[in-house]
Amino acid sequence: MKKAALLALLLVPGLVLAGPPAPKKEGIESKDYKWNAQEGEKIEALKLKGDPKNGQETYEVCGACHLPSGAGRPDGTFPQLAGQHATVLIKQMADIREGLRDNPTMYPFAKEAMHNPQEVADTSAYIQTLCIPTDHGKYEGKDYDAQVAKGKELYEKQCKECHGVNGEGNAEKFYPVIAGQHYKYLLRQMTEIRDGHRRNANPDMVKVIKPYTNEQLVAISAYQSHLSMPGRMCADKGAKGGKKK
Repeated sequence: MKKAALLALLLVPGLVLAGPPAPKKEGIESKDYKWNAQEGEKIEALKLKGDPKNGQETYEVCGACHLPSGAGRPDGTFPQLAGQHATVLIKQMADIREGLRDNPTMYPFAKEAMHNPQEVADTSAYIQTLCIPTDHGKYEGKDYDAQVAKGKELYEKQCKECHGVNGEGNAEKFYPVIAGQHYKYLLRQMTEIRDGHRRNANPDMVKVIKPYTNEQLVAISAYQSHLSMPGRMCADKGAKGGKKK
């Protein structure tokens, strides 16, 4: 299916693209699961040099949901992607394409829009160049200050080592940037990881948040959505959702 046709289909409200179901690869539910196993399409893409110029073209289909700026949706239906590490993007797209991460909405588009590891690498390289929007979904409760303070305590105790002081993650270790991410998306993903529904989750992270209550997940998500990375946010670049200079 051509990209223009895919883009047109994406713009039809409530449409689910028909096609072969996603494959099902055993994940964290299996005793043999190894997080981030160095194999398959992911490794092929990681070895390639991504071309942001070509990636801008392949990203056009992604932009229908994630927006041209990569800002995603504040309601958490689609994550903020701009500025994410290319390594993380490659891993997640490969996991979806191989059926290790369940995402029936994205699967047909990820499979059709990117035909090979080079296009996965190119798209990821382009997304990484986008500045991180400052205007994203945050916790909106009246107890905002209290929740952020509570979440900060949890984050600094158990999350900062991997995700960094400013939510910058770690490209070499495949830990994602969480600065600028939508509160509702963060809450949904952490809940799914805690409850065993994110099948490509890092077992080390599962151990950390397994004991968290719903209230604690709300607090830590509120704090994480509060984080910003100096020099990487759009406001720092004098642009909104544009490419980093």
